[in-house]
Parts: sequence; C-alpha cells; structure tokens
Amino acid sequence: MRRIVIGLEYDGRAFCGWQIQPQVATVQAALEQALSKMAGHPVRAHAAGRTDTGVHGAMQVAHFDTAVQRPLTAWVRGVNSFLPSEIAVLWAKEVPDAFHSRFSAMARHYRYLLLNHPVRPALLAGRVGWIHQPLDLDAMRKAARLLLGEHDFSSFRAAECQAKTPVKILNQLEIHGDDRLIQCDFSANAFLHHMVRNIMGALLHVAKGNESPQWITRLLAAQDRSVAPPTFMPDGLYLAGVSYPAEFELPSMPSPRYGVI
Repeated sequence: MRRIVIGLEYDGRAFCGWQIQPQVATVQAALEQALSKMAGHPVRAHAAGRTDTGVHGAMQVAHFDTAVQRPLTAWVRGVNSFLPSEIAVLWAKEVPDAFHSRFSAMARHYRYLLLNHPVRPALLAGRVGWIHQPLDLDAMRKAARLLLGEHDFSSFRAAECQAKTPVKILNQLEIHGDDRLIQCDFSANAFLHHMVRNIMGALLHVAKGNESPQWITRLLAAQDRSVAPPTFMPDGLYLAGVSYPAEFELPSMPSPRYGVI
C-alpha cells in the first residue's frame, strides 16, 4: 500500500461540512468518490480537521491509502476531473506510513474575513462575514491579545464538541485591515468545535462597544458557553493551512495567488 497526502481547496457553501453524513452533500463524500474512481477501488480520506457547513478550505490536508501505482499528477489533475467545481486538489505527495493528516499536525491555521459596511455584500456573499455596525478595531485587538496562550476555552466550545479537553494553545490571533475589510488570523495546536466563530462573536461584542476588552478575561474564566455571545456566521471562515514536521516537506499555507485570501 502507498500513502498519499493531498492539499485541497473548496467552497464551503456547497457542502454540509467535511464529514460524510447521510442524505447531504459533504466534501469528504465527493472527494472519496473521485479518489475511488481514480484508484479503481474504494478509498477512505482522512482530513487534518473537520470544517462545518459553509466553512471554506483554502488549504485542507488529507491522506489516503491505495494499492495502485499512479503518477502524482493523476492524484491532482485526474482526481479533479471527477470532482465538482467547488473542490480542487492542489498538490499530492507520497509519504511514509507514519504520517497521519490529523495526528501528525502540529498546528492549524484559520482566517476569518469580515466586511464592515452598512450594506450587505453581493459579489462577496458567502465568502466574507458581514456586520453593519461601526467597530472599534483597537478594542478588538486588545481583547484578542487576552486570548493568546494556553487556556480552557470552554466558553468558546460548542455543546456538540467531541474534543477530549477544552484546553488549547492559541499561538496567534492577529487582526489586520481597515475600517471596511478586516482579516483575523488564528493559529493553535488544535481548535474546538465552533471555537473560531465563537471567538469572533465575542470579539465583535467588544468591538461594538458592548463590553470592555478586559471582559474577555472574565469570559475565559467563566468556562461556560452560556454566558458568551452567539456563534458568528460561517461565511468568512477559511481553514487556511496546517503545519507538519519539516521531515514531511509539506506546504503549510495556500499560495499567494488568492484574491480574498
């Protein structure tokens, strides 16, 4: 058997998340169907992380095992010929059996794109989050810095989260942009279910002037999801990359060819 790892991008609007579910379209189902056609046998794909309904992938990483010999180009262009237009394989590489797309990952990187404008978007609809109220970005950045480091993120954890522990290490939370298009970059060893969208909801609560930046510290200490603001919309959320040990020689982030990314 050979183990192949691939990088892929997808438009999350077309799917009910990554994981296979009955009666609905998912990224995993479409990818496994395409891989199986190329391999000539059933293929199971394992991803670095599950994305939710409406969440996009700019650099998802997945691996699969196959007994057939194919050039790496077949796992890119060949598989793409069987995929819907909303999914594309970007690259493929053979890796040792010790590699696992999920368990070998050292960090995950997410990006949230937010449009702050009085009028909802049309051309960017579904690709950016949207909020019409004026925002205090300085207060938002001050609140973001309080989330860095190792914390119990229970206040930002969805009720259906299956993670063994709510304790995660948030290494990066940077907010860039101007008063209209805002980019929020997150990096952590791992993320809880809805963690990024729940953090966005809390940061925007501060940015709208509803709470001071220091309120984030109290929210963390509460370790209670019920006291936090609602989960923010998925539209502007992208899985932007996954970091692995250097020995595997894999790309960790998407290429700079992206417009909104």
